[in-house]
Amino acid sequence: MSELTYWCELAWLPPGEVAAGVVVTVSGTRIADITPGVPDPPPGAVRLRGLTLPGLANAHSHAFHRALRGVTQASEGSFWTWRDQMYGLARTLDPDSYLRLATAVFAEMTLAGITCVGEFHYLHHTPDGTPYDDPNAMGHALVAAAREAGLRIALLDSCYLSGGVGVALDGVQHRFTDGDAERWAVRAEALCAAYAGAPDVEIGAAVHSVRAVPPEHMRTVATFSHHHGVPLHVHVSEQRAENTACVEMYSATPVQVLHEHGILGPRTTAVHATHVTEADVALLGQSTTHVCMCPTTERDLADGIGPARAMHDAGATITLGSDSHAVVDLFEEARAVELDERLASERRGHWRAAELLTAATAAGHASLGFPDAGTLCPGAWADLVSVRLDSVRTAGAGAAGAAETVVFAATAADVHSVVSGGRQVVAEGHHVLGDVGALLESAIGEVRGVGV
Repeated sequence: MSELTYWCELAWLPPGEVAAGVVVTVSGTRIADITPGVPDPPPGAVRLRGLTLPGLANAHSHAFHRALRGVTQASEGSFWTWRDQMYGLARTLDPDSYLRLATAVFAEMTLAGITCVGEFHYLHHTPDGTPYDDPNAMGHALVAAAREAGLRIALLDSCYLSGGVGVALDGVQHRFTDGDAERWAVRAEALCAAYAGAPDVEIGAAVHSVRAVPPEHMRTVATFSHHHGVPLHVHVSEQRAENTACVEMYSATPVQVLHEHGILGPRTTAVHATHVTEADVALLGQSTTHVCMCPTTERDLADGIGPARAMHDAGATITLGSDSHAVVDLFEEARAVELDERLASERRGHWRAAELLTAATAAGHASLGFPDAGTLCPGAWADLVSVRLDSVRTAGAGAAGAAETVVFAATAADVHSVVSGGRQVVAEGHHVLGDVGALLESAIGEVRGVGV
């Protein structure tokens, strides 16, 4: 097994401190050794300028939403009118076009320092709901795209059965559904079998939402997650209208419904959790459920500001996602958790930089079924993300303030080198696939030309 040596000017090491002159030895896909305090690069070592972080984990992604960037922002409508535009896009994709689009989107993520993505996948069948010859053709396209772009994937296969609380499916929603949870589980089992033993792929489960999965079907999804020991993700309380419909139907909030039907727990991630009650916060914390904040999407769709600190303090672990990909920049998502709470509370200092970096790295990886990633230590996945400290955004930081500068000032454009699973996929800001902008332009142009 080949070994490579990297010398980091600065590196963010456990338990959340910046060290200078760090030598990282990589053997295959793993970190073999870490040695801080080495003043000069050893012979043959690759020099990594700036601050080197563990790989970032994008814990919540819908890859095909990337084609909506620059389209939906022109609308003065609501979350629900945005959803109609998203449904229009969903009608256009097939396995081949989805492979091209997702490859470009995942390459954009890799350029931003993301080495693992949680793809919340519900685009299963043909537009009229007929399964493809291989019912998992769309899922296979996403896995192939992740491998081509150079990151690991947790494919969170979503159960989607209704068009709203007590509402029948309509239109393109038929391509999202397997009909019932038992048939969903049969298809998901086949997906698990296809990637059994693959170290770079985790097949997880998802309850799309309380809107889309009636409670009597939820335990089937939870049983699948428990049986395979895999992540279980769910959209929760993103919009007030969702809460209202849920309380009217079930006399309980979405979090309470999920709790009553065995969904919450340490393998579970509640995505958004924007409009949660104090009782909801307690349930999420006591069950040690992860909560994925997606602040850019939550701002873009006018969802609101969720109580991230309160959920964290109650016992929930916070992770980060780019969701609809209005931007792909986990530094922006990290600082937005703090800055949005400042706006809501009119007070500063809710989160330390180290806590936000943990949300973007180790916590995110663990929520996606890769607990051995997201930290720079021997035995961990060899993911090294190096961020410039001499750009117009970051210059003047110095070692003492490097972590704070990256969290509160850097952008994805400051990532100059990415080693993902021992493979360098980004060097000097360039991806191994070439011009990622051109890949995006071509793939997005293709699906928009179909009718977006």
